[in-house]
Amino acid sequence: MKKGGAGPASFGMGRTLFRMSRPHPAAGERRANRLAGSASPYLLQHAYNPVDWFPWGEEAIARARAEDRPLFVSIGYATCYWCHVMERESFEDEATAEVLNRLFVPVKVDREMRPDVDDVYMAACQVFTRWTEGRASGGWPLSIFVEPRTLKPFYVGTYFPPEPRYGRPSFRQALEGLATAWRTRRGEVDEQAERLADAVIAQLATAAAPSRPLDATLLDVAAAALLRVADRERGGFGGAPKFPQPVYLDLLERRIHEPRIAEHVSRTLDAMAIGGLFDQLAGGFHRYSVDATWTVPHFEKMLYDNAQLARLYARSFRRSGDTFHAEIARRTADFVIRSMRDPSGAFVAAIDAEVDAREGKNYVWTHDEAVEALRVAGRDDLAPFAVALYGLDREPNFQDPHHPDEPPSMVLRLDARPERMAEALGLERGPFERDRREVARILLAARDRRPQPTVDTKRLVAWNGLMIAALAECGMLLAEDEYVAAAEAALAAIEAGAAGADGGLRRAATGGNDETPGFLEDYAFLAHAHLAVAKAVGGRRADNHRQRAAALLDHADRRFAAPDGGWFDVEASHSELFVRARSMHDGAVPSGTSVMLHAHLDLLAMEPTEARRARLARAFGACAATLADETVSAALAAVALDRALVEAPDVLPSLRAAPERSMALADLRVAGDAIEGTLAIDAPGMHVDTDGGDGLLLVVVEPRGATVEHRLPAAGATAIPFMVTGPGVAAATALTLDVTVRLCDDRMCYPPRTERVSGTIRRP
Repeated sequence: MKKGGAGPASFGMGRTLFRMSRPHPAAGERRANRLAGSASPYLLQHAYNPVDWFPWGEEAIARARAEDRPLFVSIGYATCYWCHVMERESFEDEATAEVLNRLFVPVKVDREMRPDVDDVYMAACQVFTRWTEGRASGGWPLSIFVEPRTLKPFYVGTYFPPEPRYGRPSFRQALEGLATAWRTRRGEVDEQAERLADAVIAQLATAAAPSRPLDATLLDVAAAALLRVADRERGGFGGAPKFPQPVYLDLLERRIHEPRIAEHVSRTLDAMAIGGLFDQLAGGFHRYSVDATWTVPHFEKMLYDNAQLARLYARSFRRSGDTFHAEIARRTADFVIRSMRDPSGAFVAAIDAEVDAREGKNYVWTHDEAVEALRVAGRDDLAPFAVALYGLDREPNFQDPHHPDEPPSMVLRLDARPERMAEALGLERGPFERDRREVARILLAARDRRPQPTVDTKRLVAWNGLMIAALAECGMLLAEDEYVAAAEAALAAIEAGAAGADGGLRRAATGGNDETPGFLEDYAFLAHAHLAVAKAVGGRRADNHRQRAAALLDHADRRFAAPDGGWFDVEASHSELFVRARSMHDGAVPSGTSVMLHAHLDLLAMEPTEARRARLARAFGACAATLADETVSAALAAVALDRALVEAPDVLPSLRAAPERSMALADLRVAGDAIEGTLAIDAPGMHVDTDGGDGLLLVVVEPRGATVEHRLPAAGATAIPFMVTGPGVAAATALTLDVTVRLCDDRMCYPPRTERVSGTIRRP
């Protein structure tokens, strides 16, 4: 394979940025607590707190039960900015630690190592905030106060400040108030824990909903719903904060032949790539943008985001030939290989957002800093170009909200795609790209000399699976052999490091003593990675990867299968919580169930056996209710359904076809200077969607220049009166309309469809 297009070799490569752990300021001054032996970088960050932390597990639970103290469960992750803030303000404070140690049994949880604990207690947070604040919210650090006998939460929060602010009590006020309630109002505490747990169980229901026929248009309905919340000007979905949401773009890709969808996907990919969400110097994507324009990111970089986005840009290039999108895919893949690959060949979890307690400190620039970096490099001549390229002569776009007294600075971004920037600056594309590469190289070299953010060095099996699959696909789509080689090397490292004592997978390929068992997503994502690599390499090596994928899927069935044919997220033997969750929610990381469906489809194409076919049919049957009711939330599962319609329709025996309907123009007649008539829609059991006001659109095709007005029908009606006025109406003998209508039945609304309808005008 040969390189093609403007690749990462054209840009400053930078050095590999690896600070393996965050040096704790208290180390050497304080006694280490129970977290000191942990394999989790997040727990190690708290190993010298004066808080008497326990890791999540039997020892902490037994202590709380024996001493009749509630558990205080603090959940976060190593690159979480507000987790660092609460640690500095509260967990490192001796007086606060004394209160916490005396009244509670404090427990630290790395949410990325124990997603099962995080999922259950985050669901509790969303329920609790909906009760107390009127809307569901959550985040990290997640602060849970837990009744130790049942492990049911009775009070939930996120960040607590050291003094009352943001409308929240101080952390010590919360601790003392809840401890008092525990001692003096135990009945109320227990009752609240039961109510909260019941609501969580209902949300993460272990009992499957009754199955129902799958509808062939579910993905169309979901795509139409996404377009209704699309930001038509700036790309993405909704306003600030704005997340990349690659699973939504995956779904829209399945309907990319529709012009509106193709336009929005392209707009979104362009907007993310030119904005501050993309690291214009080193490549790779930050977590999300705090504004609606993709300018100021939350600066942490997550492996799972970069995996999914690299693949999306590579697919866009293969589909459209867009070389800018190929550049972004390459620069993202190369960034991960350069800066997120550890010596074993596997990939680390994340890069922190902060340096020296300042969010984004190493990423932002002032005008003078950039000019000085170019001067030191002997390229003063490039200063005017760099200033124009990144808008450094404008008002700064970044002010650290946590340190408002510090001077503002700039997050580097482009105003437009490179070819349009070149045109705006009056430069030929060749010289423009040469200077852009050189400016990026010099500024990145200067940035690399600054203090660097820390790295969360966990090698999570699931996240590595995402990245490995992305590299394999990027290697094929971009003709880059080295990406496929990196994918195979990472697979070997993960398989070697994640082998559990019982023959299964561990959650992390630590190579140490952490025996946290793998979850459904670990088996699913790793199987999917093997199948992606199999497609990329071919031959005998492909057979080996296929066989390992089949073994992983069989392992997953033995450990996680639910009676209805679906899957739980956690093994029964590893589920000490009050609910064994099963989720199809595709968020920043896809659900294990969704990826299981895709992996089974990939394997079925390679092993078209009746056993594989029957297993996939049972899985779709178990997922049918969620797919019907929560299609957008289960976006990647909906994509799997759409794939199955094409690749293996016989695994969908209960498929319901799209509804039949026809339209006609009836009773067309002249009425003064207008044409009046009725649009008659023949769709048994259906009605026009009147809730949103946009369920029906009429546009006159002939006579040209005329306009049409209509009245939305009463609920349930399918005969719509209209009137046409304007040029050509007086002499017209026929009328042609383009009719866009969205029809609903008693269960769902179907995507809008446009048809051209004509009729003859009756004249006196």
